Amino acid sequence: MFNRKIGIDLGTSNTLVTIPKKGVVASEPSVVAITLDDNKIIAVGQSAKEMLGKTPDIIRAACPLKDGVIADFRVTEALLYYFIHKTMGSTVRFFRPETLISIPAGITSTERRAVIDAALEAGAKSAYLVKKPVLAAIGAGIPINSPAGNIIIDIGGGTAEIAVISLGGIVSAYSARVGGNKFDEAIVEYIRKKYMLSIGIQTAERVKVKLGSAILQSKEEEMEVRGRDLSSGLPKVIKLRSNEVTEALQDQLREVIQAIKKVLQETPPELAADIIDRGMILTGGSAKLTNLDNLLAKAVGVPCYVADEPEFCVVKGIKIVLENLDTYKRSLIN
Repeated sequence: MFNRKIGIDLGTSNTLVTIPKKGVVASEPSVVAITLDDNKIIAVGQSAKEMLGKTPDIIRAACPLKDGVIADFRVTEALLYYFIHKTMGSTVRFFRPETLISIPAGITSTERRAVIDAALEAGAKSAYLVKKPVLAAIGAGIPINSPAGNIIIDIGGGTAEIAVISLGGIVSAYSARVGGNKFDEAIVEYIRKKYMLSIGIQTAERVKVKLGSAILQSKEEEMEVRGRDLSSGLPKVIKLRSNEVTEALQDQLREVIQAIKKVLQETPPELAADIIDRGMILTGGSAKLTNLDNLLAKAVGVPCYVADEPEFCVVKGIKIVLENLDTYKRSLIN
């Protein structure tokens, strides 16, 4: 009568919730707002994100996950509580759900335990964990249980997860602490140094979405960027070009390329041969950065393809696993 299974893609930037047969039922930023005087949670999700960079001294808007792992246990628990209760409604008191949560490939056993504890404290009956690259591969339509090598590059808000998958498991993997958030921070720092202009993270994100490209472009776009002049302290407007954003992202993009090369160097030769034939699959929200697939293909020498709806690949994978638990039993971590 009641659906007692919930899948949660617990991301550094956004959290998505799915249930079997229905698909994504919630998608909101992974942000929680807390009052500092009495440590009370006053907002979660979209309403909390709108407070970022705008709160008075008595309120802190925080992201409970940093670089893909739990940085604040209590706040993560509040985030999971919010999503579980939003999805289940009043039935959660009588039917505690089984939860399946995505985790980074490079997570430690302590961090893994923290995710499980947070889910149980938030109202889950039990918690299963699956590594993000495996889920992203399933969501991208890759037959992970076949005896062939597939490489998945999942670039989210906090981490770039690169993994070679064969026979339902990860053969070699690496988690680089670089992703959409680091791209935003790089843009903030570039504008501060070049234009002596201080801008917020949300402004940097808008710049990245509109002007961001992994490769220099012959036909540049421009946009107005507003912020605070560091010399006068007054509001100021500048015009930023797309190639400047590309320049700002160079260090982060190099880090992603090095991570991919590191994984490929540890891959058995037979699987490396499969990867040359099949190419690299790019998933995650940051996969939408213009020309990122072309840059990676050129740098690594292997074709690179962006998956359909890359930002939803992990949550699609969660839904498929929830609906076919027996098939993917090998990939689950209790």
